[in-house]
Amino acid sequence: MLFRHMSGYIDLHCHFVAGIDDGAPTIQEGLEMLRGLASLGFTRVVATPHMRAMMFENSRSDIEAAFEATLRDVQKHAGLPDVSLSCEHHLDDTSFTALLEGRGLPYPPARRAALIEFPNEHFPTNCGARLFDLRLKKIRPVLAHPERYRPVWKDIEVLDPLLDGGTVLLLDVAALDGKYGGGPRAAATALLEAGYYYAACSDAHRAKDVRDVARGIKRLIELAGKEEAEFLLSEGPRNILEGTVAD
Repeated sequence: MLFRHMSGYIDLHCHFVAGIDDGAPTIQEGLEMLRGLASLGFTRVVATPHMRAMMFENSRSDIEAAFEATLRDVQKHAGLPDVSLSCEHHLDDTSFTALLEGRGLPYPPARRAALIEFPNEHFPTNCGARLFDLRLKKIRPVLAHPERYRPVWKDIEVLDPLLDGGTVLLLDVAALDGKYGGGPRAAATALLEAGYYYAACSDAHRAKDVRDVARGIKRLIELAGKEEAEFLLSEGPRNILEGTVAD
């Protein structure tokens, strides 16, 4: 059964936009995802379709057009979270260059932070330099689901240079309940206990994922307490959107 702990949650990573990537295949599926997230206390959800070379060849205009098509239906329904648009930028040459040159989609409204994704198997050899280049452009990197990256399974301190450079970490909350297996669950728990995360999200791709998110939020509260969970689900995401994350 779905449940609701608190309200005012902000989801910085969700794939409810229809037909643009591996997220919702239809607008109806996207609407069901948003209804489910609303039932858990999310009052704002940011769409983050993939921009990834050789897999999701989406330009900014492609993503914006798909979002507008979904938004027209979202606006017909009451009780859904407020929605806005960003993008999950893979750190490949094409997507990184687009972001650096103003053709990506940093988080609204401040446009001072952007969601970044690494390959699961390894960190790109030049990732530190690239993330530093974003900081020079006054864009703070927000690293998606660090608990899923294999180097982190071996040693969470591999993330320390990125944190020192101003990157913030975004927990996929369902990892805490084992959605992605034992490695990501152990890494997520270790990162949470060490205070590495700045925010938490759903990374929902289908309506059925909402149940995993619900279990993840429950586990988050058990492990970190209500105050820390509130920060990760509300205040931290709000700071990222408003560009007020402190160095």
